[in-house]
Amino acid sequence: MGDTPSQDAARARHVAIIMDGNGRWAKKRGLPRSVGHQRGVEAVRKLVRSLDGSGLDCLTLYAFSSENWKRSEDEVDDLMNLMRKFIKSDLQQFIDNKVRLKIIGDWQSLAPDIVEMLEDALEKTSQGSHTVAVALNYGSQQEIARAAAKAAAIGDVNEASIAANLDTNDLPPLDLLIRTSGEIRLSNFLLWQSAYAEMLFVDTLWPDFTPEMLETALDDFARRERRFGGR
Repeated sequence: MGDTPSQDAARARHVAIIMDGNGRWAKKRGLPRSVGHQRGVEAVRKLVRSLDGSGLDCLTLYAFSSENWKRSEDEVDDLMNLMRKFIKSDLQQFIDNKVRLKIIGDWQSLAPDIVEMLEDALEKTSQGSHTVAVALNYGSQQEIARAAAKAAAIGDVNEASIAANLDTNDLPPLDLLIRTSGEIRLSNFLLWQSAYAEMLFVDTLWPDFTPEMLETALDDFARRERRFGGR
């Protein structure tokens, strides 16, 4: 499943995005960071609506990391409230567009009302044909540690048993990882899953990232030659 690279280089089945740059987008315009986050949600909304014609089976989005709790209390509150609003406003569109929601990370330790909303959304979208996986309270090192501990509990720690216990174990192998805003690092995101993924770092700040830019990235991916350690 999640640890075996796809051999069909011409078609990306699973793309992940580190959605970076909301704060800088707002700062450039003299606006509060909260406005940048709001515009970032709009970019997510447009991207999700475009999935049907993209050929993707799964889109994974880094929404809130386990390190993001270090931000100011006001900013964290803004992000949590945006999450509440997004679930309420867009759940029916997920259902209508046959999009399955999946959450990765330690999301069940979020506020009880958010957990309840997410559980409801997961149930109502479970039959979707495209998957949007959202990383909430997520850190890849923590995910790998949890998976290794589960593998050890059954007495067999190896690559396959760790992969089988990752949060992404039911998703296609990761083909392409994109980071916006010009930063060139993974920031504790999908470290295991990225072992053979192609990577693309773009200067565009996340609120300005469009479905057309994703399509360009998919075209770029289709031209790459993937060797998976071979020649």
